[in-house]
Amino acid sequence: MAVTFPSPTPRSPRRPDAIVAPDPSSADMSPSLDFGDPTSFTALRVLTDGGAATRLLHECVAYQRALDARLDALLARRADLDRAAASLLRSAPPLLSLAASDAAALKESSSSTAALADALSSRVRHLDAAHSRADAALARAEAALDRSRALEATRRALAADDLAAAATAAHEFLAIDARFPTDDDLRRDLIDIKRRLEGLARRRLAAVVDAQDHPAVLRLVRLFPLLGLADEGLQVYVAYLKKVVALRARADFEHLAELTSATQPTSDRPDFVGCLTRLFKDIVLAVEENDGVLRELRGDDVAYAIIELQEECDSRGTQILRRYADYRKLARLASDINSYTKNLLSVMGSMASAAGGNEGPDPREIELYLEEILALTQLGEDYTEFMVNKIRVLRDVKPELGPRAMKAFRNGNFNKMEQDLTGFYVIFEEFFMVENVRKAIRIDEPISDGLTTSMVDDVFFVLQSCCRRATSTASINSVIAVLGGATSLLSNEYQEALQWRMREPNLGAKLFLGGVGVQKTGEEIATALNNIDISSEYVLKLRHEIEELCVELQQLHHL
Repeated sequence: MAVTFPSPTPRSPRRPDAIVAPDPSSADMSPSLDFGDPTSFTALRVLTDGGAATRLLHECVAYQRALDARLDALLARRADLDRAAASLLRSAPPLLSLAASDAAALKESSSSTAALADALSSRVRHLDAAHSRADAALARAEAALDRSRALEATRRALAADDLAAAATAAHEFLAIDARFPTDDDLRRDLIDIKRRLEGLARRRLAAVVDAQDHPAVLRLVRLFPLLGLADEGLQVYVAYLKKVVALRARADFEHLAELTSATQPTSDRPDFVGCLTRLFKDIVLAVEENDGVLRELRGDDVAYAIIELQEECDSRGTQILRRYADYRKLARLASDINSYTKNLLSVMGSMASAAGGNEGPDPREIELYLEEILALTQLGEDYTEFMVNKIRVLRDVKPELGPRAMKAFRNGNFNKMEQDLTGFYVIFEEFFMVENVRKAIRIDEPISDGLTTSMVDDVFFVLQSCCRRATSTASINSVIAVLGGATSLLSNEYQEALQWRMREPNLGAKLFLGGVGVQKTGEEIATALNNIDISSEYVLKLRHEIEELCVELQQLHHL
């Protein structure tokens, strides 16, 4: 069928060529304005130059002619478009009819397939539900058989006095019952047997604990988690460990008490450090060697065992330290030192006053006590650091146990007793340092073939020893007290001793007026100057050494 097209819109008549005389070259140039853009009218309205207006007119005429040429080319293609449209209209109806029939057939096929799939999936769901019910029924049947077998195994094991097998079978029964809860005769029979089994386990565990049969204790305590008594088993086992530690510590302490109370001299001397070491060793071994058992009983409560064993350390360790303080009469000795001098570092303790007066406690005896106190406090500090780090590396620790454990170690009775010993240490160290420095000043004498007198090396050896001991205590209060005392001694008594020979009357006359003693006096003055010079070097070395020791101790405590 023929398709009618609307008649083309008549073109506006061209302007007569006589109106303008365009330049032939202007057709090849691109127009300065886009005459197809409505905004070009704004530029034309503001145009005032005649030459520019003429040029734009020529460009506009050329633009219009180009549009005419394009319209003519499009109109020339009209016949081809008419033929193509007619051919399409002739061939379209058969193709559209075929496509419609195919689409209908595809729809019918898809609908039937969807219905079949829906029916099949429904059957699959029903089959799956039936399979699940069958599995559940089989599982319940198997569970019922397993429960019967477990109950029978529990009875046989209990009759044979095999508590481990009975507990294992009862645990298996309870595990099955937790998955398939029931309230039948089998469960009630099992509960009765379990009560009898719990009673037997408790009685026998108490008996082997009293007998300290460690293998039997381990064997019986492992039954408690199987019977659902993990907390009770942990408490009983930790109490057993405390009892073992307490028995050994009591035996050591009684032997120590006998030695310290003996009226007749014996070959054995009280070993407080050894006694305290054995106590700490027993506690550490109780934690380390029984770590697996403790985790088996209650994996997240190893910290509980450490806290309970620390109570034994607080009790026995405090007894040992208090016994040492009584044996050495530290309180009376500290009182004697305080009464001997009210201020050991006073400037009034000059050479003259140091040379006379009553003798105080023997510094050599004090040095022995200092070494003993230092050994005891360092041992306690090492033990505390080890146990605290042990708690820090534990995983799955209950939130309330962490602060409780730290408080048990940092604020316990043993720690308080250690602080008391540290207080005695500071008093004794200051006394030892002052007395030995004063003694070194009193017995000062020239050294043969030496440039200084004996006082310089002796004083700084004493200060070095005291400062090293103070830093070894890892107590900031001790370090500050001892360093303050050393500073006071150097700036007062030692400085006065260095300057004493330089203040001799008529020193210039002795040197320059001649005489037999001129050479000797010159040597004494040179030695005094050397003392000052070497002392300044020793002060710097001592300061550097103390700083290095403090840094090392700080690094060790941060590890």
